[in-house]
Amino acid sequence: MQEDSQASAAFTADLLRGHTDTIVLGVLRGGDGYGYEIHKAIRDATGGEYEIKEATLYASFRRLTKDGLTEPYWGDETQGGRRKYYRITDAGRAVYRRNVEDWLKTQAIINTLLNLKGDRS
Repeated sequence: MQEDSQASAAFTADLLRGHTDTIVLGVLRGGDGYGYEIHKAIRDATGGEYEIKEATLYASFRRLTKDGLTEPYWGDETQGGRRKYYRITDAGRAVYRRNVEDWLKTQAIINTLLNLKGDRS
């Protein structure tokens, strides 16, 4: 039974990994943030069910910045160490909206296909 649970968790993580950039953009829609803060927001939103790896998160920041979807900037040092913050750009908002629309269409198709009637088991 534990193998099934591990396989399921791996499958879920693979599906989510393909949407990391959209997830990060979604978090940034709520306001600028730095790495650990965004990591924590994702973990907390899922009740700990999904925790993005640090390397995955920073690779996403690099891609999003290179593509002009986020803008990094340094925060002030009054609240501890110097942190790099990220803000979503207008282009990032547009990509986020398009990705969510695409996801909803894909989800509807998959739901339809999973609910096909018939004795084909």
